[in-house]
Amino acid sequence: QKHYCDLMSLHLIKLAVGADSIDDLQDWQNHLMQTYGKVFNTTRMVPKRVGELLDGGSLYWVIKRKIAVRQTILDIEPFTDNAGIKRCHIHLEPEMVRTRPQARRPFQGWRYLQGRDAPPDLPKGIEVDEDMPEALRAELTELGLL
Repeated sequence: QKHYCDLMSLHLIKLAVGADSIDDLQDWQNHLMQTYGKVFNTTRMVPKRVGELLDGGSLYWVIKRKIAVRQTILDIEPFTDNAGIKRCHIHLEPEMVRTRPQARRPFQGWRYLQGRDAPPDLPKGIEVDEDMPEALRAELTELGLL
């Protein structure tokens, strides 16, 4: 699961706007890969703590008010678009890593997420019903079944 270094890492958290499921997010990223040959997310604000994010950081995606999946941040590329607006591409590892679902309230843009506050990765092959009641999920987690 998580290692000590993960607890010290700095991450980003972002809403997967327009995605109702991990499959929706995957479909969008497959389109990016086919079109541009890479996976990235474009944001308006450029993170100030780039060095920390590139030292093992991930982007954690919120889908339907829960963190559901993460992707390792490969690079952060500031640029100016055709309208003269400063923006940023956050380049991501294409592989998505499912996490234990963690409830989040809506917010705009992205936020920093400390490693100690990030949900742990799910073991490979484990599927979690996104609509499972939180109390049942907590009990199964406590029993070591999730």
